This record gives sequence, C-alpha cells and structure tokens, in this order.
Amino acid sequence: MTRDRDPVSPPVALTIAGSDAGGGAGIQADLKTMTAHGVFGTAVVTATTAQNTRGVEDVHAVPADHVASQYDAVIEDFDVGAVKTGMLATAPIVETATGLLARCSAPVVVDPVMVAATGDRLLSPAAEEAYEGLIERATLVTPNADEAAVLVDGPVETPADAEAAGRELVARGAGAALVKGGHLSGDGERVVDTLVIGGGGEDNEEAEGDEAVEDDEAGGGDEADGGTRTDPTVVRIETPRVATDATHGSGCALSSAIAARLARGEPLREAVAGAVDGMGAAIRRGYDVGDGPGAVNPTVFDDGR
Repeated sequence: MTRDRDPVSPPVALTIAGSDAGGGAGIQADLKTMTAHGVFGTAVVTATTAQNTRGVEDVHAVPADHVASQYDAVIEDFDVGAVKTGMLATAPIVETATGLLARCSAPVVVDPVMVAATGDRLLSPAAEEAYEGLIERATLVTPNADEAAVLVDGPVETPADAEAAGRELVARGAGAALVKGGHLSGDGERVVDTLVIGGGGEDNEEAEGDEAVEDDEAGGGDEADGGTRTDPTVVRIETPRVATDATHGSGCALSSAIAARLARGEPLREAVAGAVDGMGAAIRRGYDVGDGPGAVNPTVFDDGR
C-alpha cells in the first residue's frame, strides 16, 4: 500500500556566509535558525573554517566566481523571500555579493562579520572598505558594537553611541540598522539593542513582548508642508541579560531569524523585535558542547508560530 505525498511549501531564505566546522555558527547556525522559523534555508558558501567552540584555526575562502555560481543556482530555482549575508572573507567576495544583491528584489540583511570575539579584525582593510557598497544595498545591517565602530570609524561604547552609529549607517544608504548592545557599557542586567529605521520608518508606538520593551524616539518630525517624515525612527529594545559566555553563533542566529521572518512576510520592525526576543531562549537553552563556552541553540527560538 502506498501513501500519497503531502508536501509543504514554506517560504525560502538564502544565507551567504562561511561554514563553521564546529556547527555553532556560520551557515550551520543560519540553516538551523531558518528551519526553526518554518522557512526553507538555502546557502551560498563563501569560506570554510577550521573552528570549534574554542576558536578559529584556519580559513579557506571560496573563489568569488564560485560564490556567484552558487548564488545563480539558488536564484534560478527558488523564490527567495529574503537574503542574509554573514562572513564574506575577502574584498572580491564582498564586491561580488554586492553586485549580485544589486539585482535582488528580496530584503537583504547584512551581518557584517568583521571582528572576532577576541577583538581581532577578521578582514583586510580593502574588504572592510568594500562593505560601503553592500551597506547601501542592505534592508537592514546588524553590527555589534565592535563592528559598528569599524563601519563608522569611531567608538561605539554606549547606547547613545549606538544610536549615532545607526543613524550614520542609515545616512550611508542602509534601510535600517540594528546596533546590538551586548558589548555596550551600562546596565549589566539589561541588554539594549538600538534599531534605527530610515525615512521615518513605521508609526511610533510603544510595544511590549514577553521580554522586550521598545521605546520609540522619532528623530524629528513631519516636513513643514505635512509631507512624509524623513528623519529616522529610533527604537530601543531592552531584554534581560543572560549570565553566560556561551554566545557562539548568536549574531548568525539573530540575523538569520530576522531574514526568516522577513521571508515570511513580517514587517521589518516586527521581524527585528521578534527575533531579538527569541534570542533569549536561544541563549538560555544553549548547547553545552565542546571544551569552549558553548553555542546558542537556534532550534528553540520563540517565534510565535
């Protein structure tokens, strides 16, 4: 006796990122996160890394033309609803990704993987400079404080600095910027992430999630003639800090969660707030594997489905 096929047709998202041999970050974390959100994940591999929970031992970048071939293979066959970029490794790969995404109509989330947890810079100056073009293409860019400091060439140490950096990234062409607050100085019991949405963003409302409170501040007001507001909207998202160093893969998982939600059709602000809220569960219930601090668990995102 045979059984009828009963397929599902989930939204599709694409990650353009490096492979983590230890499985805690990179495309491995991206695909787990997308699956947890009910999204079919596809992947373009930019580099392979010999790494684990203790650190990175070696990196082998993929030739830029092969990155383009992988991208074309995915786009030609799948209806991609959102794209995220992670580790892009070299200037030619950053430039290739920028060119490919210039003709992509789907939302693009750029996670600018530039600085290691040790504070070491991961990219050459040429590769860092090449990010300027990719930022202009981004629907959302999601730097941590160290990466934001590289992008704006200035210190990012406080929530006020994070807002200024977010505004600068939007001024440079990004649709929005989420400057993650895990490494900022301030209240040790709370993490303040700063979302700056260009062009006035969405209407200003105060919203609460299970563990997040958003405080909205418009940068200015409507134009004198009553036209469209052009100043950015600033949204601060506060969540309880989880007392752990086991955050390997957190940036990858967060940006992938946002991309997955965008692929599902959620508005940007809702996608960001939901993904940030879900990171609490991913960190609290992280994987205790390997001899290092451990990794986040992207399979337990509280995504409200």
